[in-house]
Amino acid sequence: MKLLGLVVLFLVTSVSQAIACGAPENRQFDFWVGDWQVHKPDGSFAGMNRITLEYGGCVVHEHYATGRGYSGESLNTYDAARKVWHQTWVDDSGLLLMLEGHWDGRSMLLEGVAPGADGTLTKQRITWSPSADGSVRQLWESADGKGAWVVVFDGRYTKR
Repeated sequence: MKLLGLVVLFLVTSVSQAIACGAPENRQFDFWVGDWQVHKPDGSFAGMNRITLEYGGCVVHEHYATGRGYSGESLNTYDAARKVWHQTWVDDSGLLLMLEGHWDGRSMLLEGVAPGADGTLTKQRITWSPSADGSVRQLWESADGKGAWVVVFDGRYTKR
């Protein structure tokens, strides 16, 4: 009887997860899933990124490392109640970056604020754009003092 109860609990939990994250919106960031090499526009190596689907497909989990002492990770999920994507990024420099946004039909666009070099909160914007060749461009921009966007990072992801 205990075994039957565990089987039923497993099935109910599995079905609930599939329903919870089964909407098309939950799959909008799946283009980023994979093992990637990341290069800057000049072709120089920027790092390796491993993106996985976790928790029944409800979470897109990023693991980034440069191989030169810098690493970080993010958790990304679609918040169906608010109809927004959310990312929490943390790294070994102590940066905490929380972004929210949406899929615009061509790119994932997430925005938030983070402390700038002088401690002032600065608007951040990161855009991930899949290409027909299977690569992904990640463009991270920060607003300067006048509100103009300045590139922080521009990387091209190609599958390993």
